[in-house]
Amino acid sequence: MIAPLSIPSPNPDIATFSVGPFTVHMYALCIIAGIVAATILTSRRLTKRGAEPGIVLDIILWAIPLGIIGARIFHVLTHPGDYFYPGADLLRTLYIWEGGIAIFGSLIGGAVGAFIGCRMTGIRFWTFADALAPGLLLAQAFGRLGNYFNHELYGLPTDLPWGLEIEASNPAFPIGLPAGTLFHPTFLYEIIWNLLGVAVILWIGHRFNPQWGRLFGVYLIWYGAGRTVWETIRIDPSEYLFGIRANVWAAILAIVVGLAIIVIQSRRHTGAEPSPYVPGRSWAGPKAAVDYYNTDAENLGLRSASADDDADGSDRTASSTPSSEATVATSKTGSRS
Repeated sequence: MIAPLSIPSPNPDIATFSVGPFTVHMYALCIIAGIVAATILTSRRLTKRGAEPGIVLDIILWAIPLGIIGARIFHVLTHPGDYFYPGADLLRTLYIWEGGIAIFGSLIGGAVGAFIGCRMTGIRFWTFADALAPGLLLAQAFGRLGNYFNHELYGLPTDLPWGLEIEASNPAFPIGLPAGTLFHPTFLYEIIWNLLGVAVILWIGHRFNPQWGRLFGVYLIWYGAGRTVWETIRIDPSEYLFGIRANVWAAILAIVVGLAIIVIQSRRHTGAEPSPYVPGRSWAGPKAAVDYYNTDAENLGLRSASADDDADGSDRTASSTPSSEATVATSKTGSRS
């Protein structure tokens, strides 16, 4: 029996729709919305720190493609049974629109891309990472909404009133369970956890202003802790290592790396970051343009004044010459008289 507060699965017909000859997937739209939201938030935070407005775009042009590639590779490697079997179409490993990207792979690939982008723009990598931290959680919340439209990543059966309805015709519906069984909406749990994490990280950043990558370390700890819990109640296929899901190990590793970043960076850097830019690279800010044009105007004014002075001097010289000649002429005339 379906509980009155249960969460219905979206109609499969709205998971995709057509725009002319193109098929648009709601999953992809959720991913794009998350990227846009994270970019806007990160750009505002980095600009407030003193970076050039819009410079985030130069960094994400590297981070996003490599992040998506890393996310897909990680997913395929941790779900080999879905892609590598007798008669399998290996091209399906590229069908990202069917779902199947892993945030941990995205973090690895995205970090490589961000490092390249930061080197090219002169932005400190850890400054960018700290600015990105809340935006990452925001993007992940949008991504989990995409999982909802894809009817995937739900948890164990539950009697809780907010259980998720999954149609029995779903290929992932557990064999042997009766139709109408409710499941933990793990996608919703993670959305709530991620949005709460956005608020927590923004508060920590405002209250304590951790720099040198330490705020990003907080992100890794927060997300890793939540993912460790949600991953243990998911029932989708996954690789296991010592009886534990691969993504649980990845989440634990994220916590360890986050703690290491905080400890190491706290010892290496006791003061504040001098600039969002590495030494030798900087942005003077909008005032520089004003000063530049003001300086040009002042120089132009000085040159004009100098030209006027020269002109006045020439006029005075010219006017004095006839006067002198007249004096001489008068003198000569007088001597004849």
